[in-house]
Amino acid sequence: MIVQEALILAGGFGTRLKGVIKDIPKVMAPVNGRPFLEYILDDLEHNVIDHVVLSVGYKHEIIQDHFNDRYKSIKIDYAIEEEPLGTGGGIKKSFEFINGYRALVFNGDTMFRINLSRIFEFHFSKSSRFSIILRQVEDVSRYGSVEIDDNHRIIKFNEKGLQTGEGRINGGVYLINKSFFKENKFPEKFSLEKDCFEKMYEQYPFYGIVCKQYFIDIGIPEDYQKAQNDFKEFEY
Repeated sequence: MIVQEALILAGGFGTRLKGVIKDIPKVMAPVNGRPFLEYILDDLEHNVIDHVVLSVGYKHEIIQDHFNDRYKSIKIDYAIEEEPLGTGGGIKKSFEFINGYRALVFNGDTMFRINLSRIFEFHFSKSSRFSIILRQVEDVSRYGSVEIDDNHRIIKFNEKGLQTGEGRINGGVYLINKSFFKENKFPEKFSLEKDCFEKMYEQYPFYGIVCKQYFIDIGIPEDYQKAQNDFKEFEY
């Protein structure tokens, strides 16, 4: 079974990139003359995703004017936040536009070129309702780390700065069953990390799968500049 719908959190301000980009949403930061978001959509189209919901807020008109309601073979809907709803609130609102039973969720400032078929197989093999794609990195201090047991159930989320060295981080990609937000009563505004993961993981089964494919977070200027070179190699 495959999933052909995805959500992208595209409402970021790009605060840490202010010296590099100005007055545009972070997902529209230019990489070799193209918005970063186009590269994410190219990767999703390559993986046969045909419907994407963009969770937008800050200067969303710039995103809408650029993409309208379609990018190549992908149909685009917009979940517009009139005021910031937090990562959890943005995802919950975006799921109102999802037609199927589950969807992939991506951070709009991260490129993680995962094997989606492997993710689907993992999700269904665990009868998971919420799977988190983890990335092995050499230093977790910038991100915070995640620990899993032998069954891949997440047993701990460590905050940023508490640990250093090699470990697993939250890669910012999820496969979530739509029923998750009906089973658990969340407010309109909430943080996925603070109000969901950190408060629920001991009682609720979140599962993590470790992937080692290409990963970059353009949230800091150094990695944004690195993307300019890396993305020249991407071909579809």
